Amino acid sequence: MAQTWKCGGLRWVDGGPVLRWDGGRSSALTWGKRVAFRVTDEGVRGCAGARGHPCPLRAVVAGRSIGARCEECARLDRAHSVAADTLADDPRPYHVYLAWFGPGLTKVGITAVERGSARLLEQGAVCFSWLGAGPLMAARRTEELLRAALGVPDRIPYAVKRAVRAALPPTAAERAAEPAGLHARAAGLDGWPESLARRPFRPVDHMDAFGLAAAPPAVAEVTELAPGGAVSGELVAAAGPDLHVATGGSGQVVVLDTRLMTGWELVAAGDDELSVPVRDLRGAAQAPHEQDGLF
Repeated sequence: MAQTWKCGGLRWVDGGPVLRWDGGRSSALTWGKRVAFRVTDEGVRGCAGARGHPCPLRAVVAGRSIGARCEECARLDRAHSVAADTLADDPRPYHVYLAWFGPGLTKVGITAVERGSARLLEQGAVCFSWLGAGPLMAARRTEELLRAALGVPDRIPYAVKRAVRAALPPTAAERAAEPAGLHARAAGLDGWPESLARRPFRPVDHMDAFGLAAAPPAVAEVTELAPGGAVSGELVAAAGPDLHVATGGSGQVVVLDTRLMTGWELVAAGDDELSVPVRDLRGAAQAPHEQDGLF
């Protein structure tokens, strides 16, 4: 019987993407690495649970679900997040940042100072700059001030982010221009909390970290996994939770949101397979021995 794996999500570690697997194993991903897996023929997608605990209902979730959680586990997971404003007594300092994903797509957000730029890599930010740092509630108040005054959101859907990656400006200076203007506007605003230490504009560009500068543009995205469905090809780039995989003999690049993998039982797949539903982005082998990782 083929060895099965369950994906625990993608994280950015030391500036690079790493897939985690149930049981504690992980797979560091590098450009040119072969990515090849297939959902088991009788596979059922189970709820990922909440806060590191399995779903008590053993619920089944839909193939298109990004969160891979049932309603109850999703509620519990969000109730303990910074985004839900339930951790007002968190003593850690927080950064406020501006993150740019493409023309007209800039957001303001916060992240714990101790996490460095990991949160920006996880979100797929092409360019970002810090705005300031301070206590959590001061950072949160600053986030709300800037969101309202600058007219920028605090969330941008991943589908919108990946749709613009094929048409990003070619130079780091061009990519930094829009967040530079917003940063300057933010610096001129009144009402910043006194406990928040402001930061000058220092753009950090992630095109090379994501591999996007050298990768062919993606032409499609995977919309869901299903029993028996396979994805196989060469990893050419990654941004946020997305893997850009050159599949099939044509080498066309397809984007796979790794959050769609969570909850499925996966096995190794052969070369150049792509048998899952995809959506056009244009205009909008199993080892003979026990593996250390699925790929």
